[in-house]
Amino acid sequence: MNYYFLGIGGIGMSALARFFHQRGDTVSGYDLTESPLTRQLESEGIKVQYTDDPSLLPDNIDLVVYTPAVPQQTALFQHLQQSGVAMRKRSQVLGELTRGKRCLAVAGTHGKTSTSSMVAHILHHTDKGAAAFLGGIAKNFNSNVVIDNNSEYVVVEADEYDRSFLQLHPYCSVITATDADHLDIYGTHECLLEAFEQFASQTDSEGFLIVKQGLPLFDDDDHDHHESEEQHHHQNKTNPSGAKMITYTAQGIEADYYPWNVRHYNGNIYFDLRTPKGVIYDLELPNSSLYNVENAVAAAAMVMSLGVDEHQLRYGLKTYEGVRRRFDYRIKTHDLVMIDDYAHHPQEIAACLESVRYLYPGKRVVGIFQPHLYTRTRDFADQFAEVLSTLDELIMLPIYPAREKPILGVTSSMVLRKIDSLSKYLCTPDQVLELVPALCPDVVVTMGAGDIDRLVPRLEQVLKEQ
Repeated sequence: MNYYFLGIGGIGMSALARFFHQRGDTVSGYDLTESPLTRQLESEGIKVQYTDDPSLLPDNIDLVVYTPAVPQQTALFQHLQQSGVAMRKRSQVLGELTRGKRCLAVAGTHGKTSTSSMVAHILHHTDKGAAAFLGGIAKNFNSNVVIDNNSEYVVVEADEYDRSFLQLHPYCSVITATDADHLDIYGTHECLLEAFEQFASQTDSEGFLIVKQGLPLFDDDDHDHHESEEQHHHQNKTNPSGAKMITYTAQGIEADYYPWNVRHYNGNIYFDLRTPKGVIYDLELPNSSLYNVENAVAAAAMVMSLGVDEHQLRYGLKTYEGVRRRFDYRIKTHDLVMIDDYAHHPQEIAACLESVRYLYPGKRVVGIFQPHLYTRTRDFADQFAEVLSTLDELIMLPIYPAREKPILGVTSSMVLRKIDSLSKYLCTPDQVLELVPALCPDVVVTMGAGDIDRLVPRLEQVLKEQ
C-alpha cells in the first residue's frame, strides 16, 4: 500500500505513519513546517514535503490519511479530494487498526498520554505484551508507536478532539478527566460530557470501564463505601455498556484504587496503593510529578484488571521513564532545575505547578508559557490568569494559533493584564533566552502545546552555560 499523510508531523499522525512504514508499506506526507519529529521521520526513511504543491505528490497513492488540523482549503487537500483517491481521517484509520484486537483506550482532557504510555510500558514487560499508539514520545520506547504482532492487546490514546475517540470500541477504557476543553468543537461543556458518555458506552460489555471518581458522567449515588474489605469491592457496578465499572482517585479513600502515604525524596515519588485485593506498599515513580501518581493509579487499575500481578506492576512503574514534554526534566542539579511540560489547559498548568511546589518548596520558580489556540485563550483567560499568577516570575509568549485564525482582542497581553503582579513579561523566544538567566531562577518551567518545544533546547543550553 502507498499511504500519504496530510499533517504527518502531528503526534498522532506520525505514530500511524511509523506503523505503516515499519510494516513495510510506502509512506510519505506533508506538513506545514519542519520540526524535530518530521526530521526524525525523514531519518527513518519517510519522505516529507513542506510545500503545499500538488505537483510534488507521489504517484499511485492508495490512501490519504488526514487530520482536521490541516485546513481543507490547502491546495493539496483540494487536489487529492478532486482526484478521487480514498481519504480517511486519522481517527478512522486508528479505529480500523484496533478492530480484532483487545483495545485498551485511555481518554480524558488531560493525563491520557502519561497513563497510556505507563500501561504500554508495564504490559511490554509481561507475557501479555501490547502494541501501542501514543500521543507523545515515550522515553522507554523512544517512539510514539509500539509494534507487537504477538499480543492481543493494543493501547490507544483516545483523543476527544473532533470526537475522534468515538471511532474506538475498547475492551477496556479509562477516563481520566472531563474538564471543559475544545469548546471550538463541542460548543458547551455539556456536549463534551455527552461525547465522553458515548465513548464510555462503547466499551465491551465483557471488559472494564475505569473512571476517575467524581467525574460527572454517571450517577454516583451507589458509591458509598465502608471500611471492610468485603464491602469495599464493588466492581459489579455497570455503566450503559454493561462493562464492569472500576473507580480510582488520587484524593480520598472511597474508590477501588487509591494512593496512600505519598512522599518524595530527591525528585522520586513513593506511595502505597490500595486495591480491591489489598495494599501494595512502596511503589516508586522515579523523576516524576505529583500528578503522575494519579496517572499511575489509573494505569494500575487497568493492568491489574487484565491480570498483571504486584511484582510486574512494581517493576513497570519503577522503570517507567516518562514521556517527552510531560514533566520532563531537562536540567536537574543542586542549583538549578528545568522542567518542560505540555500543559496548555488551566487545570494542567495547575497540576504541573502544584508538583513543582511540592517537590521544590520555597524555591524561586520562573514559568514560560505559550498559549495554544485563540479560542482556548479566550474561553479560559480568567483561569489562565489565576493559575499563572502563582509563579514568582511569569514570561508569556505570543499565542500559537495552530489551525486557527486570529480573534480580535485575544492576545497574550489580554491574559497578562488580568494578573496583578509586576513580575510578568511578554517576550519573543529570543528575548526569553536573555531574560531568564537575568531572573536568577531556582526552577524554570516551560509550558505549552505549540512550538515552544523548539525554544526548550536553546534555553536549556543557555542555562547550562551560565
